[in-house]
Amino acid sequence: MEIDFLDDEIKFEKELSSLDKFVIDFVSLLDNLDIKYVIVSGYVSILFGRNRSSEDIDLIIEKMEFIKFKELWEKIQRDFECLITEDFEIAYNDYINKNYSLRFSRKGEYIPNMEIKFPKNELDLWSLNNSKLVILNNHKMFISQIELQIPFKLFLGSEKDIEDAKYLYSLFKDKLNMELLNEFNRKLKIVDLFNKYIK
Repeated sequence: MEIDFLDDEIKFEKELSSLDKFVIDFVSLLDNLDIKYVIVSGYVSILFGRNRSSEDIDLIIEKMEFIKFKELWEKIQRDFECLITEDFEIAYNDYINKNYSLRFSRKGEYIPNMEIKFPKNELDLWSLNNSKLVILNNHKMFISQIELQIPFKLFLGSEKDIEDAKYLYSLFKDKLNMELLNEFNRKLKIVDLFNKYIK
């Protein structure tokens, strides 16, 4: 798999998995409504070929008012369903607007599912505002910068997360902004972990 890692985008082609197709279909709804989003965590490494399973995809979307959320909800409901509630007012007022995630799957299915949330902290906001465009088989999606994904995965610390971090570093090490990556290592206080597992 040949990956073109450019300043403004990452471009590559591969045989799409069912998980890839699920993500492409879901984020296209957000694109159609001009809603800013960023894909974070486990799916990022899977996207680039790491061979492991995942039942959910983590997605941060821009914070929005109720009326905009209602428009998004109605669009999503055509092909997907919320696994937590069928009521969009509850979804907004009791969940996503109170920093709880919502999960969506294709209708009649439970996995995979898309876990969406508003930004909860500074790192979420940075990811959202500094996302990286990926062009996969002419489909576009926005992911968190690799320079943040690697430290964040080490910060999470499970064996699966550490292997994700090692995989991403191995794949992109010659393309990374090491100054930025080291800045996130310091912010997340995982410099020693980075030196132990990656360097």
